[in-house]
Amino acid sequence: MTSVAPTGRHPHEPHAEGLASRLNWLRAGVLGANDGIVSTAGLVVGVAAATTSTDALFTAGIAGLTAGAISMAVGEYVSVSTQRDSERALLAKERTELREEPESELAELAGIYQAKGLSAETARTVAEELTAHDAFTAHAEAELGLNPHELTNPWQAAFSSAVAFTLGALLPLIAILVPPVTARIPVTFAAVLIALAATGSVSAGLGGSNRARAVIRVVLGGALAMGVTYGIGQLADVAGI
Repeated sequence: MTSVAPTGRHPHEPHAEGLASRLNWLRAGVLGANDGIVSTAGLVVGVAAATTSTDALFTAGIAGLTAGAISMAVGEYVSVSTQRDSERALLAKERTELREEPESELAELAGIYQAKGLSAETARTVAEELTAHDAFTAHAEAELGLNPHELTNPWQAAFSSAVAFTLGALLPLIAILVPPVTARIPVTFAAVLIALAATGSVSAGLGGSNRARAVIRVVLGGALAMGVTYGIGQLADVAGI
């Protein structure tokens, strides 16, 4: 008779360490690319409505891409750094409590598992075994919801945001520069809306939400942004600005 080890896992389900963190990074990358697409598309479409100069379009597009990528990187770095400082402060406090009040912390950990449905005896056993294995990690995860070994790197976050924004921004920039003058705006509109539909679908898939609703929302938002900036560009052209 063949025995099967009780792993408690299903082969079709992802159980890799850090899976949630990687999904969050991927989702952030998709959203960063989406920002790059919309902001740069709005900028170049507005400029294209006012002038046919390829140099002006290129300069505006590159300036918008660079400024947007730097802004995303700096914003993400500051945000993640602040979050990481807070997490480190909480972890330091937890480490101190474990050193100074081990019994109280053990009782607290047991109480957490008891509140989740375990009997008092089982909860105490679980708390003791986890504490014996790795007290700091066990308490950090149960009490703070943090894995002390997987804190977000602000430099990595900044770099990822800048790259995602840049890749997204390149699409409308190429779409506005490559076609003939008369086809620039229609081609850019089409390329941007298709790309936004793709990013909306991917983002919804990662979040487990309704794809159609997400696609409609992001496509309408992108179309509105380009429509508004196109109108402003037309007004600037008529006014001779």
